[in-house]
Amino acid sequence: MKVIYHCFGGAHSSVTAAAIHLGLLPRDRLPTTEELLSLPYFDASPEGRQGQFQYMGRDEKGNEVYCVGRRGLGEYFQALVKGLVSALNIKEEILLLDTSSCVNWLMVAGGYISRRLGAVRLGRPVVVLGTLKAYPCLLSLVESNRCKWG
Repeated sequence: MKVIYHCFGGAHSSVTAAAIHLGLLPRDRLPTTEELLSLPYFDASPEGRQGQFQYMGRDEKGNEVYCVGRRGLGEYFQALVKGLVSALNIKEEILLLDTSSCVNWLMVAGGYISRRLGAVRLGRPVVVLGTLKAYPCLLSLVESNRCKWG
């Protein structure tokens, strides 16, 4: 199975959820700033990479875990991926998990400042704070879907 976490930009909530899934981040406490910043792709999705699936690793069951930014596709993203899977006759099961419901205004503002405006020094601390506030929601999203890939 391929597990794909998706959000608007693909640099914060989807990366964090994928890292929780893979055990790269703790399930019993909030991660430190250093733990978040050490994640591949966290606050580092370069412009023009939206829509590109970023491989995060394999989980303990052998499932491949990805994150992706879907930009303006919104609700159409899942239909597009499912349509491609069907059209290409892909037999492997795909689980799409939208992390957007966990995103808060600090993540939006910090991500915009850091990624869009390029003011990483200003935006990154804000997006980290927002991610820490969203962490329980992201953890819950991952845990509530665990039975689907186990």
